[in-house]
Amino acid sequence: MKILAVDSSGLVASVAILEDDVLLSEYTVDYKKTHSQTLMPMIDEIVRMTELDMGSLDAIAVAGGPGSFTGLRIGSSTVKGIADVLHIPVISVPTVDALAYNLVGAAGLVVPIMDARRSQVYTGIYEFNEKNELETIEPQCALAITDLLDKLNNIGRNVTFLGDGVPVFREKIAENLKVPFNFAPAHMSRQRAGAVGALAEIYYKSGKYTDASEHKPDYLRKSQAEREREEKMAGEKNA
Repeated sequence: MKILAVDSSGLVASVAILEDDVLLSEYTVDYKKTHSQTLMPMIDEIVRMTELDMGSLDAIAVAGGPGSFTGLRIGSSTVKGIADVLHIPVISVPTVDALAYNLVGAAGLVVPIMDARRSQVYTGIYEFNEKNELETIEPQCALAITDLLDKLNNIGRNVTFLGDGVPVFREKIAENLKVPFNFAPAHMSRQRAGAVGALAEIYYKSGKYTDASEHKPDYLRKSQAEREREEKMAGEKNA
């Protein structure tokens, strides 16, 4: 099975091509550019470098959310356009699940944290079983960082954190977490399209895919603009 995978859910832009159990190519950039500038050129480059016949793709996978609203929309429109032209399915992989899959085989709990602003994170709580299968203890959600740390203290097991929320909340974690913890190294700590693609193959075999027309991002919560508009309207109503 051959899959093109895309992740534009955060600051990182990442694309990959996987064939069966082989990662043929992965291109990841985390440097001061918008996904509208980088994503299609990155896809073009890995297609060129691997001499990929786009018609040989069986599916296209995307980090389906949560994450940056703009990034998710760009990723979604990109994969939908390609899938529609090629008449192949879209496999939407939850962003936080894919982040956790970077640490396949890790002992203890794996907890991705993406900075969701206002002292919140997009997160989930995971572990890997003896077959290195990803198991979900707490599904992906938007949560106050203090609430997440309370949950982890109650579970009482060793934790490995990863994601762009780590540098934001590192001090708060150190101050409030009472169980042993560590942070993933740099090459495993951010979104990777390779992980999206690897999970996508598992999803595909389980029938978890859609037509391009049916795919839409999972934002998990309203955008900042929507929240600010609702707060303004509530304030005007109260006044």
